[in-house]
Amino acid sequence: MATKHEQILQHILSLEIGHKISVRQIAKTMNVSEGTAYRAIKEAENQGIVSTIERVGTIRIERKKKENFERLTFAEVIKIVDGQVLGGRKGLHKTLNKFVIGAMQLDAMMRYTEAGSLLIVGNRVKAHELALIEGAAVLITGGFDTNDDIKQLADEKQLPVMSTSYDTFTVAAMINRAIYDQLIKKEIVFIGDIYTPYDESLYLYTKDKLERWYELNERFSHTRYPVVDAKERVAGIITSKDMIGKDRNTPIERIMTKNPITAQEKTSLASVAHMMVWEGIELVPVVDPSNRLKGVVSRQDVLKALQQIQRQPQIGETIDDIVARNLLPAEEEQTAFHAYVTPQMTNQLGTLSNGVFTALMTEASSRVLRHYKKGDLVVENLTVYFLKPVQIDSKLVIKPKILEAGRIYAKVDIQVFNDKKMVGKGLLMAQLIDR
Repeated sequence: MATKHEQILQHILSLEIGHKISVRQIAKTMNVSEGTAYRAIKEAENQGIVSTIERVGTIRIERKKKENFERLTFAEVIKIVDGQVLGGRKGLHKTLNKFVIGAMQLDAMMRYTEAGSLLIVGNRVKAHELALIEGAAVLITGGFDTNDDIKQLADEKQLPVMSTSYDTFTVAAMINRAIYDQLIKKEIVFIGDIYTPYDESLYLYTKDKLERWYELNERFSHTRYPVVDAKERVAGIITSKDMIGKDRNTPIERIMTKNPITAQEKTSLASVAHMMVWEGIELVPVVDPSNRLKGVVSRQDVLKALQQIQRQPQIGETIDDIVARNLLPAEEEQTAFHAYVTPQMTNQLGTLSNGVFTALMTEASSRVLRHYKKGDLVVENLTVYFLKPVQIDSKLVIKPKILEAGRIYAKVDIQVFNDKKMVGKGLLMAQLIDR
């Protein structure tokens, strides 16, 4: 039997794209309290099936596929430019393929304006009309309004006509920035992208006897299984260690490890990798918000995904990507690295940012350990001394030296030079993830 929360989510999913919902309306339709309705709507927003837009309301939108992340919906554009909807509200869920800046003659502008695009233009009413006829949405800059017949046409075509107080150049820059940020988000791997789903997972029930573990072990050679109750909620986890010296007729719930560490689909791969290294665990159950089992993720799944990420070409660059790209092996020493201080790596004073300095040290240490140990590191502690400021366009030499490196633990001393003068040093302690 589905919970009220799940029933509300199913109801929201059944609504047509573009439908407007409210807490009061959902509470009345589903016969639940407004608090329950509010929590379910917030969860729907987290899942990307509704979007709340200022001065418009909460709209049922199409859930975006991960590979389509660089496309923005018109609802998201409204948020980005802090705008308002003048007409065509039912089209807010649609995505834009490209945007066109209307700073040219009408006929030239229309050559570039096609269905699914967004025309960014000032108070040129004829341009608004032609764009809608072509199947494009319109964003009017400078805070201008448009004619009532244009708003009516927008409603008929279900294409948004929006207005923002920003100028055309600022709006274009804001949308570009949002698309770039989406590209970075696109590269982040979540557990939902890699886990083994419920129908392919192996698990035990709390009422099962230990004999069932032996049956599964014989058939599939696995030694770790999540344990669920009668409602499929994760109650524990059982491993070969738990059963040493136990009778085969012992109920699973008496010997399992209770309240195991779990993850949700939206948990990032990095945090689960960190958790597995820290806690020394091999298998994490994946659950929904009601703690029901949705699948499992193993240490092998996590390591495989981490290795694939390292081979991916980055599209939207984070600071760490910039650091990694600028860190090059030094020809004169096998375990030394060069890095040039680019404008993106500096603070407002034009000197190397402390955060980037730390990232350079960590990346250099990681590469040296990978070279010797064939493993990746999870930083436990990093003590840094910033001895001298490093200005823009400087060439740094970074020299990590491994002091200790066991099977799961490493200690690295790092020295950083600029023009043969030491500008910083650090001591890094880390745990290693073996491949």
